[in-house]
Amino acid sequence: MGKSRKKPDAPLLKLLAGQKLTTPPIWLMRQAGRYLPEYRKLREQKAGFLPLVEDSEAAAEATLQPINRFHFDAAILFSDILVIPYTLGQDLTFVKGEGPKLTPALVNHRLDLLTKLPDRLTPIYETVRRVAHRLSPETTFLGFAGSPWTVATYMVAGEGSRDQAVTRAMAYRDPQAFSEIIEAIIDLTVLYLDGQIEAGVDAVQLFDSWAGTLSPQQFERWVIDPTARLVEKLREKHPNIPIIGFPKGAASRIKAYIADTQVTAIGLDETIDPYWADQYLPADFPVQGNLDPLVLLAGGEALDQSITTILDAFSERPHIFNLGHGILPQTPLTHVSHLLEKIRG
Repeated sequence: MGKSRKKPDAPLLKLLAGQKLTTPPIWLMRQAGRYLPEYRKLREQKAGFLPLVEDSEAAAEATLQPINRFHFDAAILFSDILVIPYTLGQDLTFVKGEGPKLTPALVNHRLDLLTKLPDRLTPIYETVRRVAHRLSPETTFLGFAGSPWTVATYMVAGEGSRDQAVTRAMAYRDPQAFSEIIEAIIDLTVLYLDGQIEAGVDAVQLFDSWAGTLSPQQFERWVIDPTARLVEKLREKHPNIPIIGFPKGAASRIKAYIADTQVTAIGLDETIDPYWADQYLPADFPVQGNLDPLVLLAGGEALDQSITTILDAFSERPHIFNLGHGILPQTPLTHVSHLLEKIRG
């Protein structure tokens, strides 16, 4: 059985339980990161991103930095979705100016030749314990993982891409081999999220950053079905854990995603019309989003208008205010402060 939630005063957990709140709780994707000067200072002290993730005290500090500065309603664990392939046995490096690299790429390598290294997750669980101990009862602690499809795109190609063509082609060409990769990701992700929950997170988010590149049939096969099975397996261990799904780029397919995956709440990217979402998604279903990160960067009247539109569109349903994707590194801190003031009054 899952642990009972012990934060009756946490607004975000109230909302995930279906309560409508006058003031929506707020947190920002990638809120622990490069737009913060204190994070950049911390990062300089480490040899790279991965050493920071593996240093539990430093990762805990990075997780808490945005809470200390802005008092968001949720802290999200400082880590990366690619710790799953790293634990499955791929080597992970972060190349400046190019992003993450995984070797060997599974488009030309068999999954069963990799050696699993479960101890690579141990420092992350310790990070969770340290953060959970320091958070106030009003602040929700979010764990997370990448959804199977998005994680698989990196494992197969060995890097990120704009259209995931290498992975999409493999899924068509050799669905059996690709299914084996998906299954390995599901199994380890359930174990990983179970460990995060046991260590102290209050809810989890599944990031499917590349869900929008698939055809409808492939979306059903590689996004909805694996996510549904992941959610089912996790709920067998933790029946009451809130799960936020974020299938970026899914457009109108989010309706099927909600119905078939049984997530607790849906994260909307910035391309979704909030009025459409409010009209066509299930009544009273919690939504999260969906301010364009670029309008937060721009600020001014455009920012104010966008905030007003989102608040108005979701005024009659449970709503977590967030971005449509991650905060951009060059975002001025004054714009974040203004966003909070505008929402909280």
